Amino acid sequence: MKKRTLHIGLDDTDSTKRGCTTYVAALLVEQLEEIGASFLDYPNLIRLNPNVPWKTRGNGALCLRIEHDEKLTSRIKEATINMVEEQADFEAKGTDPGIVFFDKQTIPKEITIFAKKATTGIVTLKEALRLINKFKGEALGFNTYRGIIGALAAIGETLQEDYTYELIAYRAADNCGSKRKVDEDSIFQMDALTKPYTFNNIDTEKRRLIITPRGPDPILFGVRGENPHIVKEAFTMIKPLEPVERWVIFRSNQGTDAHLKRVPALNQLKPYSSIIAKGVVSQNPWIVPLRHVIFPIRDESGKVDCAAYEPTGVLRKVAMKLVVGDSVEVYGAVRKSSASKRLTVNLEKIRVIGLAPKIVYNNPLCAKCGRRLKSMGKAQGFRCEKCGSRYSGLAKVAVAVERDLKTGLYVTSTRSQRHLTKPLRRYGLEKSGWTSEKLIDEWHSFQVELM
Repeated sequence: MKKRTLHIGLDDTDSTKRGCTTYVAALLVEQLEEIGASFLDYPNLIRLNPNVPWKTRGNGALCLRIEHDEKLTSRIKEATINMVEEQADFEAKGTDPGIVFFDKQTIPKEITIFAKKATTGIVTLKEALRLINKFKGEALGFNTYRGIIGALAAIGETLQEDYTYELIAYRAADNCGSKRKVDEDSIFQMDALTKPYTFNNIDTEKRRLIITPRGPDPILFGVRGENPHIVKEAFTMIKPLEPVERWVIFRSNQGTDAHLKRVPALNQLKPYSSIIAKGVVSQNPWIVPLRHVIFPIRDESGKVDCAAYEPTGVLRKVAMKLVVGDSVEVYGAVRKSSASKRLTVNLEKIRVIGLAPKIVYNNPLCAKCGRRLKSMGKAQGFRCEKCGSRYSGLAKVAVAVERDLKTGLYVTSTRSQRHLTKPLRRYGLEKSGWTSEKLIDEWHSFQVELM
């Protein structure tokens, strides 16, 4: 029987009240294997542009890449559609599921370009449908059909550049909505034993767990790492205190900075994009309500404000230490103020490239006793409180002080990092290229007993 390749894209099945598209994919993994399909890759979890106004909760789309006997095609497509119809929260406003089937062995370049654009900028449903029609794919959408965009983008992002893995463990349906029960100490121990090959397990500043979400979705926890072996090993170190219904290993663009696009000039910044741009600090930072720090940067083309919000932790502290003339590279999301229409970069990272001299102005010293003089008022000279000497015509003395800041890269705190933000722990561990390597044994499991 002739073998066929099929790429199945899924997106936007969940809502703020229930569900998770990764869970739909996990259920499909089991069902498609029972039908007779074999997987060419781990399920791909593709995080899309985190700045689009209509994003889903985690803005993640899924792709299942399988090989199967030609006679099974109809059963596989029917099973996929039925699963989405059973699991999607159709009644929730903003839930617009999409399914795309693509049966070409090689993904056309136009679709890979579309996927990159969906991660870094804005794409439209019209663009997605044009590509699906051009390359003879199939699409099924519900409500506004917006999920078709993410479904096609997940197919197009084949993760040939940097990538990571995530093992997601799911809880029993009866427990969804209640507080997650996991032995916290086991997670801290796992993080210590597996670093730097796992990441974003804990927030070291607040001593808080990061791998356990807080919403009503079915995810119990997720371990992110550099390869499937390490995330599976880390999983065995964690002690869940409630049943694990199933777990699956995904390959992903999480933690890769895939959403960031370098912009050569500040006048090219566009709302809803995530950028890397260079500039010079043009005004000393200031604090606005809620303890956010703002500072502007400038280049030859223009000027933009940068914001380090209070939850960014170390990034906010670094921003506060900048002075006029510092050369920086900023990483973050471009937003437009609804009131002023000005653009602001919401910072994820700052690279301090060069430090300007920091000058403070001190009152001069008394020529007789050496004590620091006191000003008698604007343009009224100085006097010495110790010996009573008075001086006119003197000015404050400029003094260069040592900077409490070093050049280098600073990243927002773990608790405020986006799914796509590359953490410091991953620098030096980036990958390039992936060639249909054999999947590890037991990369998913179902009905796991309480450990």
